[in-house]
This record gives sequence, structure tokens and C-alpha cells, in this order.
Amino acid sequence: RAVAPALTTAVWACLAMSAMLLLEAACMSLVSLVAVRLLRLRPERRFKWEPMAGALEGGEADVEDPPASAGRREFPMVLVQIPMYNEKEVYKLSIGAVCALTWPPDRIIIQVLDDSTDPIIKELVELECQEWASKKIDIKYEVRNNRKGYKAGALKKGMEHVYAQQCEFVAIFDADFQPESDFLLKTIPFLVHNPKIALVQTRWKFVNYDACLMTRIQKMSLDYHFKVEQESGSFMHAFFGFNGTAGVWRVSAINESGGWKDRTTVEDMDLAVRACLKEWEFLYVGDIRVKSELPSTFKAYRHQQHRWTCGAANLFRKMGWEIVTNKGVSIWKKWHLLYSFLFVRRVIAPILTFLFYCVVIPLSAMVPEVHIPVWGLVYIPTAITVMNAIRNPGSLHLMPFWILFENVMSMHRMRAALTGLLETAHVNDWVVTEKVGDLVKDDFDVPLLEPLKPTECVERIYIPELLLALYLLICASYDYVLGSQTYFMYIYLQALAFIVLGFGFVGMKTPCS
Repeated sequence: RAVAPALTTAVWACLAMSAMLLLEAACMSLVSLVAVRLLRLRPERRFKWEPMAGALEGGEADVEDPPASAGRREFPMVLVQIPMYNEKEVYKLSIGAVCALTWPPDRIIIQVLDDSTDPIIKELVELECQEWASKKIDIKYEVRNNRKGYKAGALKKGMEHVYAQQCEFVAIFDADFQPESDFLLKTIPFLVHNPKIALVQTRWKFVNYDACLMTRIQKMSLDYHFKVEQESGSFMHAFFGFNGTAGVWRVSAINESGGWKDRTTVEDMDLAVRACLKEWEFLYVGDIRVKSELPSTFKAYRHQQHRWTCGAANLFRKMGWEIVTNKGVSIWKKWHLLYSFLFVRRVIAPILTFLFYCVVIPLSAMVPEVHIPVWGLVYIPTAITVMNAIRNPGSLHLMPFWILFENVMSMHRMRAALTGLLETAHVNDWVVTEKVGDLVKDDFDVPLLEPLKPTECVERIYIPELLLALYLLICASYDYVLGSQTYFMYIYLQALAFIVLGFGFVGMKTPCS
């Protein structure tokens, strides 16, 4: 009984956060559906877009001898950066795709920023660059003597070269991204004809989304992110978070905003927020898609989510006051940046999901004095789920798995968010997401043929998940035997999800029995 008052307070705090999250999701969904889908206010209708001089129909271009054309600019100098770190499995894919971009060869410079620590991989990457250079491709292989600043440090160092400073725009692709040959022909005109636009962000297309259930669930979450969050932000505020890859920046906007900074693990979001405070505009073009790879192991996905969540929360801590005191943007944009973009989506969302659905609701099953209103228990989560399902109609059958999986991941996201907010010891942990490249199908077809070492088995047992599963089993059993028998079915299912992930039965690798 002594627990009841504190639990009641926690319930109402969670309900308040749920309402905030619902309102934010509803606003974004409404904008993306009405403005972008129903009214078809696509980027080409809202911003000036004309093909580059010499560009032909169908995305091709006469790059050798573009004809002079009144009112059309010549092809600007473009730098393409490919940061990588020990990317043995995918370095050929990204370098090959970038070298095949359609653009005048004397107006594009490709820069491979290799921070690899494995000397064999470094040699392979350098040889690949030399091979493309022999084909008259202007490609530069750049290395550093340290990894200071990780990706941000590599990008910053890359921009310091004299040839990079002569470029007007810079396109960035992570090592697993493969742009189509007409990528620059479709994106650069937005920047050329609209001088206020600092960034053109394109959508990710996943080559391995069907590798396993975990990658399918990731695709659902990321499709929602692009279709709803990025589209609504671009339309309403001309701002959204840079995704770190598959985008083209105006170099002058990067410089005016202070360049790349390594103070958080989300250098892309950091730069985007600072550029917004300088009144630059962003444009999201969802019709342009770039092939990429999803993390296919649970370990890799955990590391990725920790970096994204921790860095965003840490950025909120570092830039909150700077946003409030900034005099260059309107109150409306400050409110969007501070409340909607950073606080609700990057702080409230990860904390609420774990606290409410994995702690408070199960515990309330053991405390009959605590009552959770049906609108907070059923209506709000159902509404949020429906808004996600609307944008993923082909994955409706996976929604129950998506809910359970996201609740398990919320434990890691909440821990990462608190790490970022409090700046604890692991706030700047940076683990590069493992990739498998062309080997993904082979690994999936015969996952059990490769013997596993005992240490690998131990590494795939996740104690926090198993401990929480035990807690949920206790709560569910109490509710079934002694309680009101209201929540036990949901809690049992959630406990099962924690057990499955706790023993590593998720992703491409199967743990040993």
C-alpha cells in the first residue's frame, strides 16, 4: 500500500508524456498525409528545379560537352565524401557507386576518408581508389594518424584540403550506401536554384530488409521516420535532422554554421540544428532513394541505437540554452527545435516507452489501488500504432512483433537517453555499425554451418533483458493468480519478447543451444 501513492504519481506522469507524444505524432502524420500525399505538394512544386545545363530527359546528361543555355548554370564543383572505418565488406560497393555518378569529370572530386585501423583493409581500400583513379576518376584517398572526433573528425579534416575548399556542394555517403548514377542530377538543382537551401536529404532504401524479422521491423520504423518525421519537418518548418548520409550540403552553410563538431555522437544532427539557427532551410526529397544496409545482428543494432539516442539527448543538454537565447530565429522555430524535435522525440519518447509499458503497467497489476484510465492504457498507444500502420500498410501483419520489439529496445534507448542527459562515462561511446555487404544472403542461408566459440555464446546472452523478463513474469503471474486478471496476457507476451532477445534469438546469428 505504501507503493500506491508513488506509483499513482508515476502513472499520471506517464499519461501526461503519452499525451505529448500522441499530439506530436498526430501533427506530423496529419501534415505528411494532407500536404504531401493528398495535396501532392512535392518539392518540385514548392521549390524551383530545373535540369543542369546539358541534362537530358530521363536523368542522363551530356557531361562531356554541356551546351550553353540561357538561364541555366554550369555544373558546379561537387565534393563527394565517403567516410569509412574497417569497412571490408562494403567499401567496393560505395566507392563503385559514387564513381559511377553522372557528372562532368572535371567538376567532381571523390574523397575516401579512411579511418581504418586494420592495415590490410587500408591497403585494399587504397588499391580500390588507385584502380578508379587509373580510369580517370578524380578520387582522393585520405587517412589520418588518429581517429579523433570519429566521423565528425574525418569529415572536418576532409574539408580542410585545398581542393575541397574549391567545391560549392558536398555529398556524403556512408560506406554501405550506393547512390544511383543520376543522384547529383536530381539533387543539385534544388541547391543551385534555391540559395536559401542548405541541405537536400534523400530517403534510404534497404537492400537487406527481408533478411530476418529484425530487419523488417527496422524498415517499418525507418519508413515511418522518413515518410512522417522528415516529410512533415521539411514542409512545415524547412527543418529536420540530417540523417548523416545520402544528403547534399551547401559548403557555405556548413562553414557559416561552425563546421563539423565532435562534441556528441550525432554530429549530423548537431550541424543541422546549428544551421537552422543560422536561418538556413532544409529540403527532404523522398522520391530519391539510396540503397543501404540495415544492421542484421542484434549486437550491431543495439550499438547503433545507443549512439543515436544518447547523442540526441546529449545534444539537447548542450544546445538547449543556446536555442533559447538565439535571436536569429522566430519563437515558433525555437519551440519546434527545443520542444518537438529534441525534447519530445529524443528525450520523452525513449523514457516513456520503457517506463510506462515495461515498468509501471506491470507493477500496477500487483497494486490494486492504482488505476490506469482506459484512454491512457488503450486508446493512446492504439492511436500511435495506427498512425504507424497507416504509413506501413504492407507490414500490418508485423505490427504486434513491432510493438513487442520496440518495447524491448526501449530499455536500451532509455538508458542511452539518460546517459546523454547526465553525461555519464559512456556518453561518447562510438561503435561503428557492423555490415555484411554481399555476404548477407550467404550468411542467412546457412547460419548454423559455422561453429560458434563458447565466448560467442556468452556474448549473445543479455542479462538486463533476462532480468526484466523475470520481473515481468512475476507481475504477470501475480495478476493471473491473485490480481484482477486484466494485464497478464500482455505482460506474458512482453516477457516472452525479453526472453527471446535476452538469449539472442534475433537477427541473422543464431546462438548455440
